[in-house]
Amino acid sequence: MRKRLTLISLIAALGLMLSGCKQGSQQTASQEAQQAASPATSQAAAPSTAPGNAAANSAAATPATSPQAAPANPEPSAPPPPQVETDTIPAGAAVIIHLDSPVSSASATAGSTFSGILAVPLRAHSHVVIPAGSVVSGHVASAVSAGRLNRPAELALTLDSIAPRGGNPVQITTRSWRAKGASHKKRDEVLIGGGAGVGALIGALAGKGKGAAIGGLIGAGAGTAGAAATGKKEITLPAETRLQFDLTAPVTITRQVAGN
Repeated sequence: MRKRLTLISLIAALGLMLSGCKQGSQQTASQEAQQAASPATSQAAAPSTAPGNAAANSAAATPATSPQAAPANPEPSAPPPPQVETDTIPAGAAVIIHLDSPVSSASATAGSTFSGILAVPLRAHSHVVIPAGSVVSGHVASAVSAGRLNRPAELALTLDSIAPRGGNPVQITTRSWRAKGASHKKRDEVLIGGGAGVGALIGALAGKGKGAAIGGLIGAGAGTAGAAATGKKEITLPAETRLQFDLTAPVTITRQVAGN
């Protein structure tokens, strides 16, 4: 009986020993398999990262270059600036104009303005500097309306500027154009005296001596009224009237000419 138990114990111990050896061999095989798989995994992963690193290293080593800008189209050469020339119209040159609108001593006042058109071109060095048709401006220097009896009308005009066609006005100075009505003092005396004589004659025929004196007074009054009615004569310049003014100072005109 004791031998049987001993034998059973030996068999059990042997089984345990065999079982432990089997587990140890399985663990060892598993560890060896894992160790064998680790290098393979690391080798498999290495190629996937190596190209990226190589590309990054290559990019870092290669200097960055900016794209070359396309050459701009060359700008066309600018035309040469225009040349400037000056011409001087001498003092004393005649400025002949046509009035745009009427001017009368009856309505004009000193300082009021008028305008006209240049009738004859102004020249310097044998070529036209200011063409005909250019606008001129001026003012009334003085105006006196005709009074009754012995006060004749007066009118004086002067030019201030001229604007060449397509250009700016240029200041000018001229002698004044003047006109004065004829004095009618003697004519008035004749009218008054004649009226008195006629009145005296009529009075003498009608009432003899006393009638002559009364008729003379009546006739004188009638003669004065006739002189007042007929003696007031204004100076009136209609539109298109041709007038001449003379420059009192040179006029310099600057103009542009095309470059060569």
